[in-house]
Formats: sequence, C-alpha cells, structure tokens
Amino acid sequence: MRRITEAGTRLFIAHGYEATTLDAIAAEAGISRRTFFHYFKSKDEILLAMQAGLGDLLSAALALESRDQRPIDAVRKALVRISDAYDPGEMLILDRVMRSSEAVLARKQASYVQHEATLFAALRALWPEAERETGLRLVAMMSIGALRLSLEAFNREEGRRPIAALLNEAFDALDTEV
Repeated sequence: MRRITEAGTRLFIAHGYEATTLDAIAAEAGISRRTFFHYFKSKDEILLAMQAGLGDLLSAALALESRDQRPIDAVRKALVRISDAYDPGEMLILDRVMRSSEAVLARKQASYVQHEATLFAALRALWPEAERETGLRLVAMMSIGALRLSLEAFNREEGRRPIAALLNEAFDALDTEV
C-alpha cells in the first residue's frame, strides 16, 4: 500500500492529479491495475490515505501526554510534536493537488469529522470520567478546528512559517477567546 501511495504522490506532483491515470500509478508502483483495486477504490483514495493516518498519529502522540494537564494543552502538545513529521514542501504541493479536484477536496473536508471522532476516543482513554464526555468532545472539535485553520494559513502563506508556529497561534487564540 505504501509503495502505491508513494508512486501516486510522485506522479500527482509531477503531472497533476487529473493527468495522472490509474494505469500510470500501477506501472510506477510495479503492480497491475487489478492489484491497485485490492488496495484502493480510486486514485482519490491515495491522497486521502495520507491524511487518514493523522488521527491515529495524533492518538498515539496524545497517549504519551500526562493526565495532569488540561486536555486542550495535551492535544496542543501532541499536534505540535507530530507536525515535525510532515515535509512542508510536500504538504504544500499535495494540498494544491487535493484542491484541484472538487471530489477530493470534499472528501478531505469530511475526513476532519473522522479525525474528531478518533481524537475524542483518545481523549476519553486518558480522561474516562463520564462527566467529562461533553467537554472532551468540545476539545476534540476545537482542536481539529485549530488544526484546520493552521493548515489553511500554512497553505495561504505558502509555508513561510512552520506549521508548529501556526498551531501555537491557533491554540493561543482558543485560550484567549474561550
């Protein structure tokens, strides 16, 4: 799967999303077209697969955080820590590729709901008390919102500032306004 994702990404960057065919991706990955469909339903899913791992990565980073802090602070630290795992140049290019397709962009936006659910589950694992459920759900929603705003600013500014700095600004704004 990783080989297919990397092949598709290389081709999307080199030729654009629309110009890249499934046959080209399969050939680049050294597989048949039929094998491609064992892993992905469409070329859209290659782009979305890269984003899909964010929720799991965030959950794993959050699990390393202490319960002796506010949940919003734990999520902030986890997001800032994992932001270093992404290559800024590749992030910019892939975002442009995603924005070039209305279908992919819509699915990307919808994936944020899944990230909220994954983050909420991770928060509940750290703070399982039933009376905290609504608050933790709000933390998950606000945190993914802060991430979305940070990524939008990162792309609008063409990566001039690190995503970690933008995340910190977004979470500072939450602290100020909430």
